[in-house]
Amino acid sequence: MASDQVTADPPAAGSPSNSPITRLVALSCAHPIAVTLISAVLCLLALLYAAANFHLTTDTEALISAKEPWRKNSAAFDRAFPQNGDTILIVIDGQTAEIAESGASRLTAALMAHPEPYRHVERPDGGPFFDREGLLYKSTKDVKASTDQLVAAQAFLGPLAADPSLRGVMTSLSTLTTGVQQHQTRFQAIDTPLKSFADALASVEAGKPTFFSWQAMIGSGAEGGVTAPTRRFILVQPKLDYSALEPGAAASDAIRAEAKALNLDAAHGASVRLTGSVPLSDEEFSSLSDKWWLVAGSMILAMLAMLWLAVRSVQIMLAILATTVAGLVITAAVGLLAVHRFNLISVAFIPLFVGLGVDFGIQLSVRFRAERLVEHDMTRALSKAAAGVGGALALAATAITLGFFAFLPTPYIGVSELGVIAGLGMIIALFLALTLLPALLILMRTPLQTQEVGNKALAPLDHFLVRRRKRVLWAFAVSMALSLFSLLWVRFDFNPLHLKNPHGEAMATLTDLMKNTDESPNTIDVLTPSLAAADAEAKKIAALPQVKQALTLSSFVPDDQPAKLAMIKDADTLLDPTLNPFDIQPPPSDAETIAALRQTAAGLLSTAGQGRDQGSADARRLGQALNALAAAPPAVRAAATDMLITPLNVLLTQIRTLLTAEPVSMATLPPDLVADWIAKDGKSRIQVFPKGDSNDNATLVRFSRAVRAVAPNASGGPISIQAAGDTISFSFIEAGVLSFVVISILLVVVLKSVRETVFTLAPIILSIFLTLGTCVVIGQPINFANIIAFPLLFGVGVAFHIYFVMAWRNGETELLQSSLARAVFFSALTTGAAFGSLMLSSHPGTASMGKILMISLIWTLVCALIFEPALLGSPEQAETVEA
Repeated sequence: MASDQVTADPPAAGSPSNSPITRLVALSCAHPIAVTLISAVLCLLALLYAAANFHLTTDTEALISAKEPWRKNSAAFDRAFPQNGDTILIVIDGQTAEIAESGASRLTAALMAHPEPYRHVERPDGGPFFDREGLLYKSTKDVKASTDQLVAAQAFLGPLAADPSLRGVMTSLSTLTTGVQQHQTRFQAIDTPLKSFADALASVEAGKPTFFSWQAMIGSGAEGGVTAPTRRFILVQPKLDYSALEPGAAASDAIRAEAKALNLDAAHGASVRLTGSVPLSDEEFSSLSDKWWLVAGSMILAMLAMLWLAVRSVQIMLAILATTVAGLVITAAVGLLAVHRFNLISVAFIPLFVGLGVDFGIQLSVRFRAERLVEHDMTRALSKAAAGVGGALALAATAITLGFFAFLPTPYIGVSELGVIAGLGMIIALFLALTLLPALLILMRTPLQTQEVGNKALAPLDHFLVRRRKRVLWAFAVSMALSLFSLLWVRFDFNPLHLKNPHGEAMATLTDLMKNTDESPNTIDVLTPSLAAADAEAKKIAALPQVKQALTLSSFVPDDQPAKLAMIKDADTLLDPTLNPFDIQPPPSDAETIAALRQTAAGLLSTAGQGRDQGSADARRLGQALNALAAAPPAVRAAATDMLITPLNVLLTQIRTLLTAEPVSMATLPPDLVADWIAKDGKSRIQVFPKGDSNDNATLVRFSRAVRAVAPNASGGPISIQAAGDTISFSFIEAGVLSFVVISILLVVVLKSVRETVFTLAPIILSIFLTLGTCVVIGQPINFANIIAFPLLFGVGVAFHIYFVMAWRNGETELLQSSLARAVFFSALTTGAAFGSLMLSSHPGTASMGKILMISLIWTLVCALIFEPALLGSPEQAETVEA
């Protein structure tokens, strides 16, 4: 039973044990200045080496071994079509089709004129070829509707082509009015242009931003009309700097600067957004650094608070922090020496090292405080503390190191390199905890301990866990069963898009694009030996129910060309004199414009009279707007001219170009287009589009599996998402099994007891399953980022349970009242509170990592402080079981 002394930590009689660990600690205590200076020199050298050789690659593809079959397929495609690699997709949305087209055309020209930050610039949906042949890529029905629209608008377009001014617009409106006066038509039949002009001019006169679309007006005015798209694209392959946190930032900034110079902004009816692989990656790295001050500040404050509660001494707290920082610097240098550069996964050695390094320091320091209750001599107290917990620390560090090294053979290079660095870091952390930490504690002359380190208030719980251990074990058995059952609903979401900030420009734009299956970036590419092979395989793939369409270069040779060309030729014959007049009138003076406005207004008002139909009402409203515009200041008329004539010129140019369409064959396709589909060695590409929601994981899995069944060498986003998830899952399973086996062997050899090995590992397995079960309950999927929490969970769990089992086998009882329980409790709180601050991150993946770290450490603590004592029982119970 509990006595006045802490029975779990009886002060050793006589001299401390003469183990190598004890001798190392005694040597450090005997020469504290020398040890501190040597450590300082090592830190300085490590800092200089790390600063000179620091390199962080942000290339996410480098995180998985290039030997994986899907990586080989992706690499083969990238070699064949290097221009389709890392790209920036510029999405230009206009209030009107004319603004979108003009903006895309002008921005493309500006980017090509300043090619320094780019490798390649192209318009996948425009340019001279598609401007001329665009109608041929519509269905025959749509071509007829489009040409019918143009022919129907001939009378209206004629005056505009001859006089592209506000005066010419008035002439066209007067022609329509004359047709009504002569009973050739009715205002109701031409209500669309009347209403469009009336609305637009009223808005301009009110001083509001106004954007007019001739294409929309003409298209909506004809039955079966085809509306023009108000979204255009530019594809850019930038020059990347992988040494920077945001490799494509320079190119993205240059694009935004060009767009700003061209007035492609909301005030001018346009928006320019960037998405694609490069902006998405840059945005993710930016979100990682966002709120860094809040995350770092919270982490530091939480660690300081928990350390103070653990050791209740400023000197000891500073010594632990100094030892941890020194170990972190040395580990960074050793890690760079071992793997030459960090990646986005291996930098996680920082939280791993801090979490476990602080634990070693807390374990030794809390035990040191307990020894100081009866031992005034600091050196002897430290030696006794080392004798008490040194063996457990060494065993824990060895087990954790082997656990991290188990990641070495996996194809997940990011975690493999993390295993190397973190494993070496554990050796460094243990060595510094046994050398630098004792030396600093001696130099700081920590005060004599006057209060018990343990907690006698926990005696009832201690006794309950021993007396009612069967109930406790049954409770945990039920928890284990429920957790195992819940594994059926554990979600593994390895779609990297779901880890990105949904409110960032690149991700929000991508989500917007995914709403239209024709614009979805989640396509699959298949590399074939030739175009003939591509065409044959594309037919098989297109027949799959999961596939919307499969394109090859042959897809760019339009079908039914004779019929389409005949309709275009007929329209051109009828419209050529209209669109290409011999004489174009010079721009009118302001007085001429005013006269035209008033004349047209008078005609509209007199013709509409008191007519009650909607067309007549809109004619009167337009007449009133024209009179108001004639009476307005010249600046208002200039704004109206710009609003109407700028898109008119775009429309006229587009119509003239479209009506010059010629037959398209493989030989007449533009070289840039051919290069996107036929490689230099003759290999041909198939691009496959999914059917259904392309942002849904289940849809992408079905899509990629179906395509790979026909084309095993397929590559692309949907395949890399699924394959990367499989690779990562397998890597963690493989490493988990290997580390479990290696640590089990280590524990059996050291403890010489299978039973005690089971006692050590069973609570760790339970805490892992409880963590996964909790993730199911709160709806938290396992993803690329938060899966890194499990190595930390395993490492901390191994350490905590080794501490308890080693203390128990040494005869210590009433574990919850001991200094060991205090050390474990505050070590878990320090790590949990510090890395729980990751939940404040703007990066969804990092925030979810912080959440799972908190959950896992809570369960680790519960299993260590409740399940482990009940599992171990009392020495008498153990003897009974053995008997």
